[in-house]
Amino acid sequence: MVLYMNIFTQICITLVAVAGVYVLTGLTGMFSLGQAAFMAVGAYVSGIFVVKLNVPFPLACIAAVIIAVGIGFVVGIPTVRLRKDYISLVTLGFGEAITALLNRTTKLTGGASGFIGIPKKTTTLMAFTFAVIAILLVNWFKSSKYGRQCIAIRGDELAAKAMGINVPKIKITSFLLSVGLTSFSGCLYAFYITYVDPSIFGWKKSADWVIMVFFGGVNSLTGSILGATILSGLPEVLRGLANYRSIIYAILVLLIINFKPSGLLGEYELADLLRRGKGRVKLQKEED
Repeated sequence: MVLYMNIFTQICITLVAVAGVYVLTGLTGMFSLGQAAFMAVGAYVSGIFVVKLNVPFPLACIAAVIIAVGIGFVVGIPTVRLRKDYISLVTLGFGEAITALLNRTTKLTGGASGFIGIPKKTTTLMAFTFAVIAILLVNWFKSSKYGRQCIAIRGDELAAKAMGINVPKIKITSFLLSVGLTSFSGCLYAFYITYVDPSIFGWKKSADWVIMVFFGGVNSLTGSILGATILSGLPEVLRGLANYRSIIYAILVLLIINFKPSGLLGEYELADLLRRGKGRVKLQKEED
C-alpha cells in the first residue's frame, strides 16, 4: 500500500510539471529541453530557504517560483524570438549550465553529492490537490483568449502575426506559465524525496516530459495527463522487472509513435470523449 501511495504521489508531482510542458509544447508548439532546470531551481531554492534560512515552507515555495519565473523571463525574452528548433538548443544549453552550476557550488548546494536535510513536507493529498489545480489552471488558459492565440501560433506563426497577434508576448506568457508550474513541481518533489542532486534534473527528464505529452496526444491536455500517468507510473509498477522495464517502456513508446502518431487521444479532450459516448448511446437507443 505504501509503495502504491508513493507511486501515486510522484505521478501527481509529475503531472504538475507535464501540465507546464503541455502549455509550452502542446499549445504553443515550442520545444524545451531545459524545463527540468527550472524544476531544479524550484527544488534547490525552496530547499535552501527552508534548511539554511529557516523560511516557512509555503513562503519558500512562493519565493522559489518567483525566482524561477524571473530567470525564465531573462532566458525567455531573447529565446522566444528564435525559430522552434533553436529554442530547443538554447534551452538545452541553459539546462546544462544550471546543472554545471549546481555541481560547482558545493558549499551552497552540496555539489554532485546532493543537497540533504530537506524536511518532508509534501503529502499525497497535497500533491494530488496541486496536480488538480495545475490541470484546471492550464485548462482555463487553453480556453482563454491567450490559449486560442497560442494554438494559432502553433499552427502558423506568420499567419498569426498577420492577424495582429503579438507573437513574442504570447510566447513569453506561455513560457513563463510553464516555468512557474515546472518550478513548483520541483518544490513538491524536493520536500517529498527530502534529497536532490543535479543528475536528477538533466535534459533526459525534460525529454521524458515531452515524450509524455506526445504519447498521450500533443494537442490534448487530457491526453498529456494520461500519457504522464502511464509513463511515469509504468517504470515503478514494473520495478520487479528491473532488467526489462526500460525495454518495455521503449517498446510502448515506439508502438504509439508508429501506429498512432497523434498520440493516444489525438486532439480529443475528456469533454469531447464524453459527448461522443453520449452520442453513441443516443444513436443506439434510436436504432433500437
